[in-house]
Amino acid sequence: MADIRFDGRIAIVTGAGAGLGKTYALALAERGASVVVNDLGGARDGSGADSRAADAVVDEILKKGGKAVANYDSVATKQGGENIVKTALDAFGKVDILINNAGILRDKSLMKIEEAEWDLVLAVHLKGAFCVTQPAFKVMKENGFGRIVNTASGAGLYGNFGQSNYCSAKMGLVGLMNNVCIEGAKYNILCNTIAPVAASRLTEDVLPPSLYEKLKPEFVTPLVLYLVSEECSTGKMIFNCAAGWFSRTEVVCAPGICIGDGKRDILAEEIRENWDKITSLDSAKPLANVTESFGFMGPLLG
Repeated sequence: MADIRFDGRIAIVTGAGAGLGKTYALALAERGASVVVNDLGGARDGSGADSRAADAVVDEILKKGGKAVANYDSVATKQGGENIVKTALDAFGKVDILINNAGILRDKSLMKIEEAEWDLVLAVHLKGAFCVTQPAFKVMKENGFGRIVNTASGAGLYGNFGQSNYCSAKMGLVGLMNNVCIEGAKYNILCNTIAPVAASRLTEDVLPPSLYEKLKPEFVTPLVLYLVSEECSTGKMIFNCAAGWFSRTEVVCAPGICIGDGKRDILAEEIRENWDKITSLDSAKPLANVTESFGFMGPLLG
């Protein structure tokens, strides 16, 4: 079985000072990639900054004979995102791979969360992914190659108590992925999204100790390595990954039912009477874009 290699490829990993991001950076470097290790070095709630986290990962890569540089910018601003990409261009000349991994937590129940706590979490997770993806996409488009991985969460896909900000940001990353795939298709730019569960500082007081020990970040890394490789030709997919379990989650659309003729009024009572058909997922399938949903409306649009 031939090794998956990244010789000559330039990768940016955000939030790479610890946890999942660190394992990605180390593994990419070990397989030949030159890596920009981005980490603000803040606390789990996003406060503070410290260059030592990124520097330590870079030092580890260099000691093993790999190539890496550190970047300490926040992903949460347009200037920060541009600086991260500029670091890659200045050090290595291009960008081939982007792993949007940076994240923070400000958990509060819906009735207790403050506007600032909402804004900050969305700024780091969702806006942060945009701020780095946009300048990276430009370089990838010029070079005709790009592989991007967004980091969502089962909390975003399925919900989790006390995390309305985090859930919203994580689901938003699926929407960003969809658009990147559509706009990047003709430039060989692929984007996928992972929803990992792994032992990290974001989960250390959430997971029970017995489970925490089995959820090593290294168990997620192989999937990410494949998704950012030249060998991967699949985009616009969402993957669950934890403890060696890998599966796909998909947003699908069912045929449903057409009521009326596109001209007459529709009654709420008709919705009630057809509720089982409306909510059925029989023959549901993923759609390539929103226009494909119009196909289900054929009898009404005629």
